[in-house]
Formats: sequence, structure tokens, C-alpha cells
Amino acid sequence: MTEIRHIVFDIGRVLIHYDPNIPFSRLIPDAEERKWFFDNVCTSDWNIEQDRGRTWEEAEALLIAEHPDHAENIRSFRRHWHDMVPHAYDDSVAIMEKLIDTGHDVTMLTNFATDTLAEARQRFDFLNRPRGVTVSGDIRQIKPDRAIYDHHIAAFGLQPEATLFIDDSQKNVDGAKAAGWQAVLFTDAETLKADLERLGIKLS
Repeated sequence: MTEIRHIVFDIGRVLIHYDPNIPFSRLIPDAEERKWFFDNVCTSDWNIEQDRGRTWEEAEALLIAEHPDHAENIRSFRRHWHDMVPHAYDDSVAIMEKLIDTGHDVTMLTNFATDTLAEARQRFDFLNRPRGVTVSGDIRQIKPDRAIYDHHIAAFGLQPEATLFIDDSQKNVDGAKAAGWQAVLFTDAETLKADLERLGIKLS
């Protein structure tokens, strides 16, 4: 196995928490009604297109045309995005900052809308510490498509086989491996520490 010289972090659910249910538990208190809304209106497939670069204005207009009775809750998805990202994972952030402080080359690769990532980077300053970030919304490519991994490699001058990717989604981990990277599935900070040590990256 090639020695790891580059470490790439995902952001959502690896470094910062994300859960749309937080504001919508207030906006749609009934659990079954809320589940229906996420399954049929503001779906994951709808939201990922903002990560691919579609504007919120266009996204809202499309849904409101289909579901006019839900217009206010559709607009609330972006309006209350701040509440969906309430805190960082301090233990994961500590690992990333330790890697940076000890001289490792750290970048980030994320499926994120351009404007919401800009907001997150204002709120969470540690997101500005890595050497850089590839944002899906900026380049209109998303994980796990091969193109976004190749873009990141080219943009930051990395060697795929010497690059470790850390992501909470198995399909994104598999996408990185298909692009020739090394990759681990993030579940929690302690498991990440063990994975890093197993791969020869010491944190202490």
C-alpha cells in the first residue's frame, strides 16, 4: 500500500453536524407528516441538485409549482438551514487540526451548495485551516461521480494512490477507491484515529 501523503476530509457529518429534522421538528411537529414531506417534497434527490449548483431560487420555484400548498415549508428549507447545522464534531475537528499542525497535507472535498458552505466557513473557522476545498456547487460535479475526485486531484496536485479520503457515506468512499484513492468510512472520531494509525499516520 502506498504511503499516504495527502488527507482529504468530507465536511457534513464528519466535521460538522447536519440534520434537517432539527428545524422541521418545530415547523412540522407531526412525525409522520414530516417524514412524508421529506420523502415527497424536499427530498434528498431535490437537495442534492443544490449541491450540484442549482440555485435555491430555481429549486424552490420548481417545488412550489408542484406542491403549492407546501410553499412556506419549501422556502423554510433554505431559510432555516442555519439550524440544520448546529455544531461541530469537536473530536473530529481536533484530529484534522492535529494533522495540519504536524505538517500533513490536508484538503477538503464536499457535496455542498456554494452559499451554504460560505456560511458554514464563516461560522466554523476551522473549515478555513486546510490548504483548500473542492465544493461540488462551485464546479457542478458531485460525489460519488468520478469527475469530482479527478478534479480535486488536479486542482491540488495530489497523487491518487497517496491520497486518503474520509467520508461518512459508503458510496462516496467507494467512489474515491474507484478513482484510485485510499479511503475510509467515517463513523466516529475514535474509529478514525484507529484507521489513521493502521495506515501509518500517528497523531501523538
